[in-house]
Amino acid sequence: MPNQTLPDHLPMDLLTAQGLELNVDVLIAGAGPCGLMLANELGLRNVACLVVDPKPGTAFNPQANATQARTMEHFRRIGISQQVRALGLPGDHPTDIAYFTRFAHHELARLRLPTAAQATQQIKQLGGSWSAAELPHRVSQKFVEAVLREHAEKRTGRQIGFGWRLQSFEDTADGVTAQVTPVAKESKPVTVHARYLIGADGARSSVRNALGIGMVGATGLQRQFMGGKMFAIYLRAPAFYQQFPHDIAWMYVSVNHERRVFMASVDGRGEFAFHAAVQPGETPEQWTHEDARRIFAEASGMANLDIEILSTGIWIAGHSLVAERYQQGNVFLAGDAAHLFTPTGGLGYNTAVGDAVNLAWKLAAVVKGQSHPSLLDSYEQERRPIGLRNTAYARQFADSVGLFEATPALEADGNEGEQLRAHASAELGAHVRREFNIPGVTFGERYDHSPLVYSDPAHIPTDQANEYIPTTNPGGRLPHCWLEGERSLYDLLGFEWTVLAPSQLQAEAQALADAGHAAGLDVKLLMLTTDQVGALLDAGLLIVRPDQVIAWRGRDAQDADAVWDRVARIRARTT
Repeated sequence: MPNQTLPDHLPMDLLTAQGLELNVDVLIAGAGPCGLMLANELGLRNVACLVVDPKPGTAFNPQANATQARTMEHFRRIGISQQVRALGLPGDHPTDIAYFTRFAHHELARLRLPTAAQATQQIKQLGGSWSAAELPHRVSQKFVEAVLREHAEKRTGRQIGFGWRLQSFEDTADGVTAQVTPVAKESKPVTVHARYLIGADGARSSVRNALGIGMVGATGLQRQFMGGKMFAIYLRAPAFYQQFPHDIAWMYVSVNHERRVFMASVDGRGEFAFHAAVQPGETPEQWTHEDARRIFAEASGMANLDIEILSTGIWIAGHSLVAERYQQGNVFLAGDAAHLFTPTGGLGYNTAVGDAVNLAWKLAAVVKGQSHPSLLDSYEQERRPIGLRNTAYARQFADSVGLFEATPALEADGNEGEQLRAHASAELGAHVRREFNIPGVTFGERYDHSPLVYSDPAHIPTDQANEYIPTTNPGGRLPHCWLEGERSLYDLLGFEWTVLAPSQLQAEAQALADAGHAAGLDVKLLMLTTDQVGALLDAGLLIVRPDQVIAWRGRDAQDADAVWDRVARIRARTT
């Protein structure tokens, strides 16, 4: 059939293979942030991959709206953080989170945060829990996906297969054989042979369902807010900023007895992502655009504001679910296919990016023959506990805000109303810091029980949401520091492995790096002085993994071969 009869978005390599076969190292089902991040990581490592997704393109609706600092550090590592930070809100737009009885009525609480322009400068002066290469960025997932797609296609040399769906697959000892078909027309499927298949295909994952893998945890939790059906509106209201009587923010939360909502600024010019709790007995499936305008007026108290409805939808809050397994044979689950969140704290999208980073370097090492296939077992061993951890944190945040009861008296005039609003201010002020000032959640993920890590159980820091304790105890993120106040330590790390050492241990560090090279690994030797990094390297030598996690620390290279064998799984396990 002539190509001109086919939709333009269908990738040419799939079109030319119709009825034939393609061979790749990794087939990725799903082109959300997780699948696209995987493609970037694999493409940078010259691993042949194909991404398919039945959607026509990257997201139209805003979906996730907050990129955590750790995710921004990963974007920095692959060279896209500046491009991402330039998107979303204008550089001088406030990123505050503010709570109101209704947007145009009483302000109850506010957390003031730096603008995007301020963040790039302030981060260089921060220490302690917020010692980092990047601060969070308030940007809609729709913009992030577009950037990830652009770079994934360049790095893989292959168009993302939007408009194609994974029809079926068979997993064998030799790899995965899958059938993919175009959504838009009747056509012969393309057979794709891949060593590995990644199900990054969302909450209703067809890959997970085909494997028969269940989800465990809590679901169907009911709260006054963030529990049950939510009605989503993507809207345009350019006059909002002129009519809004308070300081503008990034996120606006309405707390009253009629309608609990949150609304995030998408572009800082008039587009917003608005999400309203559905009351018992309501049928949002039947709501029209006029109903959407009515609900916006209820929550905002701005009945005369002209709004344009761009789209509407329904989703369910109250999930805290994790897949029973993340791997079965040559098939892996990642992102929303592996864990489902109530989106408090912005943890779903950011956990998905962490999955992709963890899995990608391991897939590449095995595909290239640098590591034994048993290395891939560590993906579930490391990331599933993080899925359980992060869904639990998100549930805590949802309880914190969702179980706060808003009564009619909260909006009353007089002494009673003032007292209730003062109480609400205290409660919500504590909550907003609990949910949005979370360096411990952001930077504190640890893999202490991983077979790849030489963790010291006696010195594992306490896991707490609102405080991060930097440590070189293997199993966690390498503590960050700024060199000469301007240059990030992370920018000096190798893209793969790094031996990081103080200058006085030059010989030992060189021997350790040489042993890694001899094992077939890409290892960078980075020597730094005490003047540059202070007490960071007091413990001596560090081996830093491709995902910036410390795998080992010590003072000599005496057991270098055994160390590399463990942290990179050079050979099969003997026990």
